[in-house]
Amino acid sequence: MAQRSPATNTSLPATIQHHDFAVGSSDDSDTDSKAAADGEKRRSNTPGKDESLPLADEPPPYSNGRRRSFVDQDAARVQPELPEPAKNKMVGWRDLPHKRQLAILTMARLCEPLVQTSIQSYMFFQLQSFDRSLPDSKIAAQVGVLQGSFTAAQFLTGMLWGRMSDADWGGRKKVLLVGLTGTLVSSVGFGFSQTYWQALIFRTVGGGLNGNVGVMRTMISEIIKEKKYQARAFLILPMCFNIGVIIGPILGGLLADPANSYPGIFGHVRFFQRFPYAPPNLLNAVLLLIVALAVFLGLEETLESIRHEDLGSKCGRKLKDLFKRYRGRNTSSDHAYMPIDADEQSRGLLDNGNLRSEDIEMSPVGTKDTKATKKKGGPRYKQKLPFRRIFTAKILWTFLAHFVLGCHVGTFNNLWFIFLSTPVADPASPELANYKQHLPFVFTGGLGMPARDVGLAMAVLGVIGITLQLLVYPRVNARLGVIRSWRMSLYFFPVAYILAPYLAVVPSKSPPPAEKDGFLLWLALSAVLFVQVLGRTFALPATIILLNNSSPHPSVLGTIHGLGQSVGSAARTIGPVLAGWIYGVGLSHGVVGAAWWGLSGVALCGCVASRFVSEGDGHEIRLEGDDEAEAEFQAEVAAAVSETRR
Repeated sequence: MAQRSPATNTSLPATIQHHDFAVGSSDDSDTDSKAAADGEKRRSNTPGKDESLPLADEPPPYSNGRRRSFVDQDAARVQPELPEPAKNKMVGWRDLPHKRQLAILTMARLCEPLVQTSIQSYMFFQLQSFDRSLPDSKIAAQVGVLQGSFTAAQFLTGMLWGRMSDADWGGRKKVLLVGLTGTLVSSVGFGFSQTYWQALIFRTVGGGLNGNVGVMRTMISEIIKEKKYQARAFLILPMCFNIGVIIGPILGGLLADPANSYPGIFGHVRFFQRFPYAPPNLLNAVLLLIVALAVFLGLEETLESIRHEDLGSKCGRKLKDLFKRYRGRNTSSDHAYMPIDADEQSRGLLDNGNLRSEDIEMSPVGTKDTKATKKKGGPRYKQKLPFRRIFTAKILWTFLAHFVLGCHVGTFNNLWFIFLSTPVADPASPELANYKQHLPFVFTGGLGMPARDVGLAMAVLGVIGITLQLLVYPRVNARLGVIRSWRMSLYFFPVAYILAPYLAVVPSKSPPPAEKDGFLLWLALSAVLFVQVLGRTFALPATIILLNNSSPHPSVLGTIHGLGQSVGSAARTIGPVLAGWIYGVGLSHGVVGAAWWGLSGVALCGCVASRFVSEGDGHEIRLEGDDEAEAEFQAEVAAAVSETRR
């Protein structure tokens, strides 16, 4: 009889040794043949079973080969593996993890477009109030310079804020708070400005202190690490822009110059006569103050190396405990708020054997894992990529495409306000006595809308954007992918820019010089905005995702987004200033569409540049120790999943 090796059982896991087939002392060949005969007999007596013999290469039942296959399966089963996520399932808003943190970032992002669009709705009229003798072409040029001063200051300081957000002495949260405070000061100062130069200084200060867009993109990418959620998460930023575009112009148009807009109520109030454009800016300041407090008290720092030093979140938790005590609640309950470390962000929870990512900020206190949960999560990567190695070919092409997109989209936002506010061309005016209109290129004038109607027109822009982002973007992006949908969306911009100036020749219900109105005008205006917003709906979030994933190393992600904001600010500085000057020249020469058609040429250049952009993985360059750090991190995640399963 063959002797069984005694080492066989001891080498197997304990769970494997409890199987009946792992214990025995009789002859294997006899046992196997008897088992095979019994199994064949049972199959022949069992109705409905397959009576065919096993294949030649299939091991007989209860044989050594079959036994070894069971052992291999069980040994593999005890390895803690991450379950595969469901494929071809579109991620919904409810699926996003860490919704509380995203909600605070949403409020912070909403403030900037709300303030900017509120100011833009009456900027043309505020500049007119400084000097009534200036012609419309000069005012248009001043609007371009005023807009360019904000973005020029952002361009000069954007990289510095990005570097500060990556540094241990700074961090994401501090940069965000500085930006909100700077915007507050700038808004109040602009509202009380009495001269063009005062307004220019406060706009420049606001731009120089504002590095929020790049920092918020970085924080979203660190809060939402899985790519399947990125399309939804990064859509939050452009959605906030569209919400701000709806609310901001309406508030600005309703609150600006109340003494003239509502003479029966505020006509005799000296404060409103002296500072007609202060009310909307004071409202903006109150909103910014509320959001700044929410960020300080409720937003978690996402830079791993200084998460434990987040004073604001500690104050927020203490205030929450005090509030609970005041309300008579038991603060020493089984569940309380505690910060999330890096491991918990990545591991999620298990639901019916599958990983599900959700906000796990509420966890039991007083358990054995509390101290481990509260301890500081160390940085995942120990080395940082040197600044000189950041500029790879992938990131340079992405920056170029980002520059072109920011140039024509930022210019459109500025030019659109000017065009809506420009007076309608009146053939009876002395200035146009010798002027003859020759379509399709020689025509002049704007739409002549007051501040309230400008706000309504911009609200149409926001409503279209929100509708497309909620209903169209997720489905199309899930079907086509990020980069393909992005390239296709870029072709909508030239069409919108070519058509925009022809709104000046659409028939109006009221004769000139009254403002243009009527159903046909608003239908044409909505059609132009639909084409432009359709392109922007896909282009803006996709550009953020491509920029985020083109980062050569995770250690410079904040720097990359800071550089991206600087590049975008440079584009939004050059574009509006140049377009404002061209628009003024074209207006004085009777060709109001010159700036618009030049803008369409810039958009076509963006279509060409997009062919050279490719999507990265955010880790193009490997530094020493990266592989070990990732292996250690994956081992911790796998151990956590295995422990949760038990």
